[in-house]
Amino acid sequence: QVQLVESGGGLVQPGGSLRLSCTASGIISSINTMGWYRQAPGKQRELVASIGRGGSTNYADSVKGRFTISRDNAKNTVYLQMNSLQPEDTAVYYCNAEVRPITQIRVYGYWGQGTQVTVSS
Repeated sequence: QVQLVESGGGLVQPGGSLRLSCTASGIISSINTMGWYRQAPGKQRELVASIGRGGSTNYADSVKGRFTISRDNAKNTVYLQMNSLQPEDTAVYYCNAEVRPITQIRVYGYWGQGTQVTVSS
């Protein structure tokens, strides 16, 4: 069984910063792409940023220059550093990972439980 556990959400004022973390645990052979998605009330879930195992990154246009995604393969952990946060960044942030369990050949997609980020004065 593979689990993703997120941490680091909270309430921050506009212009502030937060750092999200997500760690995958379980009987894992390898992890391919890891990413962060977000879902605001009344909106669809959208990709915020993703990072490949080798470090290649992809960002939504709305967060380029403000957010930075990184990962520690030894710890099965992905991070999202969020700077210059704005009220429109308010959402539940979800971690996603493409994981090959040690007992499987194929890769499966897993989701974290979500962490709330609220940007408000």
